[in-house]
Amino acid sequence: MTQLDHYVRVKSTVPSISGQTAQIYVRERAKAATTLRSASLADRVVLFVHGAGTPAEVAFDMPYQDYSWMGYLARAGFDVFSMDTTGYGRSTRPPAMNDPCNLSQEQQKTFVPAFMAAPCAPSYSRNVTTIASDWNDIDAVVDYIRVLRHVDKVSLLAWWLGGPRAGGYAARHSEKVRKLVLLAPGYSRMSASEAPAVVPAEGTAMKTQSHDEFIANWDRQAGCSDQYDPAAAESLWAKMIESDPIGATWGPGVRRAPQTTTWGWNQDVVYRSQTPTLMISGVHDKQVDPARVRELYADLGATQKVFVDLACSSHNAMWEKNHNLLFRASLEWLTRGTVNGFRDGVLRLGY
Repeated sequence: MTQLDHYVRVKSTVPSISGQTAQIYVRERAKAATTLRSASLADRVVLFVHGAGTPAEVAFDMPYQDYSWMGYLARAGFDVFSMDTTGYGRSTRPPAMNDPCNLSQEQQKTFVPAFMAAPCAPSYSRNVTTIASDWNDIDAVVDYIRVLRHVDKVSLLAWWLGGPRAGGYAARHSEKVRKLVLLAPGYSRMSASEAPAVVPAEGTAMKTQSHDEFIANWDRQAGCSDQYDPAAAESLWAKMIESDPIGATWGPGVRRAPQTTTWGWNQDVVYRSQTPTLMISGVHDKQVDPARVRELYADLGATQKVFVDLACSSHNAMWEKNHNLLFRASLEWLTRGTVNGFRDGVLRLGY
């Protein structure tokens, strides 16, 4: 199994660095021979898009036992890529993210007095990124992969805020997207279709998460015994901190993520979307209510669509004991366009 690191240059549309050249970190996982068989890869090139907090190479290439979703698909013969949008992981981070004063007042208080003497006024008081700047980053990476692998389309796999990122992108660039796999997609059917008058929105520039906050958020979503392995969580956290060398020096060590102004992935948009889509929701997810994902299934215009209700799983389903049910469902969808033989419908797995 090979791992290759790519850095894709993009003319940024992130408001605070608009027009500057940003670098988007892309990780590739594949069997050694796979990358040499470009002609046979037409339907086997995939790109993972992360959610609101965890960078993609951490979320989808977890270095613990068989928990790497990227590794699973690579072993099945796919050429697998993941990307970090601006502000995450090893991609360009706008300067506003280096100032802890740009955290919310409540988050600043958690760093007092060990790291900060007192809360301070922000130097930048807007969201750092926008959904449009995320789409611009995704488009640059998709085009890079299409040229690199001589394919017309790639399939997108996404989690959480990756839903609006990947789903919104596919709605605007269906000619470049073969299929979608969306885990806990952050769908809001009544959200705005167009950008607000002021972009980015006023408010907090970014947010952080500490180890204790990470574990507490996971524990509140544990609805069955042995849902997740504590050793897996610690392995994951170690990689999370490694992905953010600056955040690692703030207080107890945190991972940073930009706040993103979003729009453009609502009922009107998805009704017109025809990309074959698999949606998965963990039954115990308390960050994206499964009811919201069922609404996406109901609203989506594609005739080829499946909703999977995954047992004993939270928002972090790919890091939990039923992760292989999720991985197998995604593989069948990507190769056959079905889950358990169904091209359309609502399925329950793991019960």
